[in-house]
Formats: sequence, structure tokens, C-alpha cells
Amino acid sequence: MVDETGKVVLEHAVESGDIWRACQTKDAPVQDWVKLAVNRARLSGMPAIFWLDEKRAHDAQIIAKVKQYLAQHDTAGLDIKIMAPAAACAFTLERLKAGQDTISVTGNVLRDYLTDLFPILEVGTSAKMLSIVPLMNGGGLFETGAGGSAPKHVEQFQQENYLRWDSLGEFFALAASLEHLAITQQHARAKVLADTLDQANGKFLETDKSPGRKLGTIDNRGSHFYLALYWAQALAAQAQDSQLQAIFKPIAEKLTAAEKQIVAELLAVQGKPADVGGYYQPDDVKASAALRPSKTLNEILAAV
Repeated sequence: MVDETGKVVLEHAVESGDIWRACQTKDAPVQDWVKLAVNRARLSGMPAIFWLDEKRAHDAQIIAKVKQYLAQHDTAGLDIKIMAPAAACAFTLERLKAGQDTISVTGNVLRDYLTDLFPILEVGTSAKMLSIVPLMNGGGLFETGAGGSAPKHVEQFQQENYLRWDSLGEFFALAASLEHLAITQQHARAKVLADTLDQANGKFLETDKSPGRKLGTIDNRGSHFYLALYWAQALAAQAQDSQLQAIFKPIAEKLTAAEKQIVAELLAVQGKPADVGGYYQPDDVKASAALRPSKTLNEILAAV
């Protein structure tokens, strides 16, 4: 690795067939990272902690840039700190224990660690977490957790027609993506959809409609029904968008009236093998039939 004058600043001896990797930290992403931290702190009112250790050479360079670019933003009234990881973690845990949220500004270095640690402490599993990654040119990535458990869930589904996969992360991701669309595109209807889905997700958590661990309880398909029910109810109750209200009020009424019938139809298929036409490449028609076994629910949704 050389500087702009051609001077070698770092080198390693390698042999044929070796794989050599280097990570780079560029200036533009650091600027955007600092801006994101300030914006999140402003929007949420929460403390924002940069997890950086001044005793590490790399971190010391990043700290210098963070201080430089923080000075270019209005940080009045914001609580923004730079703390070494151990201290930052202890600070965050103290707030977590008190029921308070904290913004962890870590970049990718500690992201995977944190998106496992704190959801597991709070709700027992990283399957219920959501990672939101705003992109530099206005886009966004919305990532959910626990992909490693999927193969076992598929096996159980094929053997018992019971799908234990928890889609809560996807439900959160959909709400966050709609909120992102509303903010970046000034899209009023997306804001209504995001707000009502937030309400639905809250009711989903309060009533604990995630899949159980054994036959006879609702599985992933039941979870989707209840999210649809709660979201339709929230859309029917809101008054910001009369067109959405008109569309979803009859849907909410029908779903509410048919709740017991729909749940019974979803539970009735459990306990025998499910044929989806293959493990790695399912047949679309067979998979759709297996994943949508409630005739009542299908008919109501077809009217949307």
C-alpha cells in the first residue's frame, strides 16, 4: 500500500494462491456517518455514542474526523459522546436496564455484535431485530435477523405443515422502509401506511402473535393473518387518508368477523406433510397453496 507520492506505507509478503484483503475507511462515508448520527439524535432525542477508542491508531484517526465533521453540524441540545467500546457498552447497558434507548454509532465493525447482543437481552432472540442501513445517495437497506434457522424451519414445514419462522423482523422492516420512503420522497400516504403498521406491530407484540414452538398453535401463516388484521384495523381507524380508510374499513370488518374461522382453517392443515414441490426450488403453485390454506382469508384479501 502506497501513499500519493508512491512511498510504501504497508506491505506483506505473499505467495501464489494467497488471498490478501485490506479494508479502507474513506472520507465521504465518514462524513455521511457523522451526519446520520446527528440526524438520528435530533429525530429521536436519544444520546448518540461513537464507539471509538482513542488508544487505537485507527480509531484515533477516525475520532479526528468525527470531531472535524461534528463541528459542521448544529449539535445544540444533543447528547453526543465518543467512548471506548467497553465504556460505551456499559453506558448503554445501564440505560437499557432503566428502559431507555441509546444510539450506538459503530459503523460496520461492531454492528453484527450489537444487533445480536441487545435484541437477545431485550426479547430473547435476534430473530426479532431489524437493522436499518441508510445509503449515501438516499436509499436504504432494511435487514432482518436469524437466517441461520431457516433450514430447520423448512424441514419442519415439509414434515408437519407447521412453519415456525418468525417474520416480526420483516414486519418491522416494512414499516421502516415505508417511513424511509415518506421522509425521503415527502410521500404522505407512505407516512400513513408506516404509522398504521407501527401501530399494528405494537398490537402484534402486545398480543404475542409470533409462532409458537409446537403443533396446535398459530405458525407463520397465523402471524401474517394477525398482522393483516391489526394493520387493516389501524388503517380503518385513521383519519389522515380518507381513501385508504374507505378501502380498508370493510376489509377490517370482514377480517375481524372471520377471525375464529380463519384461525381454525389455518390450524386444520397442521400435522401432516406439506408438498411444496422441492426444498431448494419449490413449485410456485404448490407453495402458494401450502402457504395460503385459509379459503376465508384468501377471499377477503382478494377484494383489496
